[in-house]
Amino acid sequence: MIARDQQALLAPIERDLRLDLFRGIGLWMIFLDHIPHDVVAWLTLRNYGFSDAAEFFVFISGYLVGWIYGPIVAGGWFLAALKRLWRRAAEMYVAHIMLFLLFTAQIARTARRFDNPMYEHEFNVFNFLSHPDELIGQAIVLKYKPVNLDVLPLYITLVFAAPFIVWCLVRRPNLTLAASAVLYVLARWFNWNIASYPPGTTWYFNPYCWQLMFVFAAWCGIGQIDKVAKWVWSKATMALAAAWLAFALLIVMTWHVPALEALIPKWMIKAIYPIDKTDLDMLRFTHFLALAVWITHFISRKWRALHGAWLRPVILCGQHSLPIFCLGVFLSFSAHWILTQYNKGVWEQLAVSIAGIVIMIGAAWLLDRAKRVPNLFVKVTEVEESETASESVPAATAAAVPASR
Repeated sequence: MIARDQQALLAPIERDLRLDLFRGIGLWMIFLDHIPHDVVAWLTLRNYGFSDAAEFFVFISGYLVGWIYGPIVAGGWFLAALKRLWRRAAEMYVAHIMLFLLFTAQIARTARRFDNPMYEHEFNVFNFLSHPDELIGQAIVLKYKPVNLDVLPLYITLVFAAPFIVWCLVRRPNLTLAASAVLYVLARWFNWNIASYPPGTTWYFNPYCWQLMFVFAAWCGIGQIDKVAKWVWSKATMALAAAWLAFALLIVMTWHVPALEALIPKWMIKAIYPIDKTDLDMLRFTHFLALAVWITHFISRKWRALHGAWLRPVILCGQHSLPIFCLGVFLSFSAHWILTQYNKGVWEQLAVSIAGIVIMIGAAWLLDRAKRVPNLFVKVTEVEESETASESVPAATAAAVPASR
């Protein structure tokens, strides 16, 4: 029988605002990246390196799972962790289905309102509007997904598997990480992926490959990164990380400035391309790790700016990531059709981008204020028991009183 540590459930966990900060930045980047031909999107990470906001989210999610639930599972409360994580997975699943229905309705209404079928084809909802009965079933089993809704099914899958991942990491952390790496290699070698819709297609984010980022982050979250900290943040490692970031910047710049392509040898081009996002190309994985090494070197958990007013808006967005992500999907499409139907000028692009971020900040502020309102619900069973007890007291008293009185 496993000994359970009650302190594992009651011990307070200090919030790392850096995670909220970069999750909020990731939400802003996703919103901007989903607006085609937006000049403000030049501020996002994908224009300067191999990785983008997707790596941010998967790593932060995995790290939090290891950090929060590692001690709980180690304390013998596996079922408590499973219950909470599966509840979170269910919340994300419901959010995905609701987002799917509302997002599809938004696109259909826009296409008919402006008599422009381009939206239906561009966002992969044409088949749904033609055969809604079949595709609703495909959406329920996470096979059919419109454009921009691919990432939530990945999160749902990883969070659903998270209790078992943490259980293995607590007992055999290095062996679990090695098994994750083996699964990654096998998935890429044998083209393992989950079937999608229409037939013949697969998930845009391959969970057999992206699990490596999640498991590695959880491995760090349970404290294993502290054991190799002196090598991770050594001068040699940081110099190598800086060189890799510079190399990635040069390669990405060739996509925007064709004249720079002559600087890249042909053998290197054949070696690094294609830089696959679906199967989490190792160039993307290592680029994110190099970036993380430098970010954590400069930004500590006790950085004063994390508690300042300037970063508060983006931190608030990161603390309410699921609803703000869903809102960002709607806002990115709204910005897209505004620019498509009216004007694509630079000032208009700036206006819709800033307006979208302001709306996201406002929604996060409202959610934060609502979270601070105290809950007034009480357990009905406790009320009934107290009422029954109070009723039994007069009855017992009456029975004890002499009949003459």
